[in-house]
Amino acid sequence: QVQVVESGGGLVQPGGSLRLSCAISGSIWSANAMSWYRQAPGKEREFVGGMTGGATKYADSVKGRFTISRDNARDIGKKLNLQMNSLKPEDTAVYYCKTLIRGVEIWGQGTQVTVSS
Repeated sequence: QVQVVESGGGLVQPGGSLRLSCAISGSIWSANAMSWYRQAPGKEREFVGGMTGGATKYADSVKGRFTISRDNARDIGKKLNLQMNSLKPEDTAVYYCKTLIRGVEIWGQGTQVTVSS
């Protein structure tokens, strides 16, 4: 069974940093695209950033602060990182990883990020 697992969330002070990771297991296929979304309490889920074919895209609200990356070439379509710097209280949300594997969307369960002093 294919699973998507996020890790790395936690509590951080404003201005701090966190690194989230997303990993796919149980699939012989690599994802065609991987992306990060977030959902704050009382708000709709929103796109944060993603990578497709090596190209990255970010929401305007996180540009210059968040960076998507892979650890190495073997991680293509299997793992994805989200480095979050200069965090703000408004970045507080559950962060989800979405993958697209052979046309099927698979979401992780999410990881909580709380930015508070």
